[in-house]
Amino acid sequence: MRILVVRTGGFAGIERRVEVDTSGLEDEAEWQALAQLALRPVPAAPGPGRIRDGFSYRITVDGRTVSCQEPNLSEAQRALITRVLKEGA
Repeated sequence: MRILVVRTGGFAGIERRVEVDTSGLEDEAEWQALAQLALRPVPAAPGPGRIRDGFSYRITVDGRTVSCQEPNLSEAQRALITRVLKEGA
């Protein structure tokens, strides 16, 4: 499974692209489960729609893409984004 996270925005507005191929990893099943949860749409939350200088994300898993932004990330999206950015560092 290929997981691509594209992060844009922030104070500097720099785009960061990180891709992880989970094929053959010991914890591949965990990656797959988390990725499937992260692809689910998040219902619109009351409150601020976007944080000034916050990050926007595009998560692509094997050709399926979801877009999301801070602070309206699901727990699965936040966990997957953190894991991909750490793994790809």
